[in-house]
Amino acid sequence: MTAAFDDWMKTVQAASETDMAALLPAADLVPAKLHEAMRYALLGGGKRVRPLLVYAAGALFGADADTLRRAAAAVEMIHAYSLVHDDMPCMDDDALRRGKPTVHIAYDEATALLVGDALQSQAFLVLAEADLNMVPAARLAAMLRLLAHASGSAGMCGGQAIDLDSVGLSLTLAQLEQMHQLKTGALLRASVLLGATAGKDLDAAETAALHAYARAIGLAFQVVDDVLDATADSATLGKTAGKDAADNKPTYVSILGLEASRALAEQLRLEAHAALAPFGEKALRLRELADLIVQRKA
Repeated sequence: MTAAFDDWMKTVQAASETDMAALLPAADLVPAKLHEAMRYALLGGGKRVRPLLVYAAGALFGADADTLRRAAAAVEMIHAYSLVHDDMPCMDDDALRRGKPTVHIAYDEATALLVGDALQSQAFLVLAEADLNMVPAARLAAMLRLLAHASGSAGMCGGQAIDLDSVGLSLTLAQLEQMHQLKTGALLRASVLLGATAGKDLDAAETAALHAYARAIGLAFQVVDDVLDATADSATLGKTAGKDAADNKPTYVSILGLEASRALAEQLRLEAHAALAPFGEKALRLRELADLIVQRKA
């Protein structure tokens, strides 16, 4: 990573933290326990890959800053809600997330369930309140559809359902890819398209290029997650290491092996770069984010 990219990333991460804190209900507002738990779940941790993608894609088309701010916060709220629910005993039953106790451990299961529900609603509220003087109503509606589609049964929730149903099964590589294109890839793709759509109505060629980029980084993100789950420790990851193997879940490592999984991640990084060729130097940050996704250590 270059110093310029590192500075840009830290600036976006810090701004996103400030924005999300401002766009959430205050912790002392009734019901205070729920609002405090929402802030616990969303703030103070995480790589903020999705907001970074929103801002990097928005830079391609000169998107309005406040619209990007809201889109970045909204997609991260959806991501955080999914993690809260994913960690609950009825799903993956994990006690550690981002280096601190998961929400159902820090609070209780009922509160965790409500935190996820409320963060999902807050995401759509935040995006829906974008300034219509800066983004046309039809384009804002398209952005809301993008986020809804990526979050639901045809996206993230559908992928999680397949994941839960696949424990102990032997999936083919194609089946594993389908699951992760939904579970992880859908929200990453939405992040890219939300940022770009905030700037303009995309034509077919622009949409195809961004879809190809998002497909590559979405799969790469999961491949690297699987590699890290098999090789890193809990302190490094900020969550329980080795849990996929312990839960008998199909992963890229269990199907391909460690070295082949690393090679696949690198291949996907190169595919992501190639997809951005039509945008030239304006896509520098998106290319650097593809590098970050593949080369990260946590």
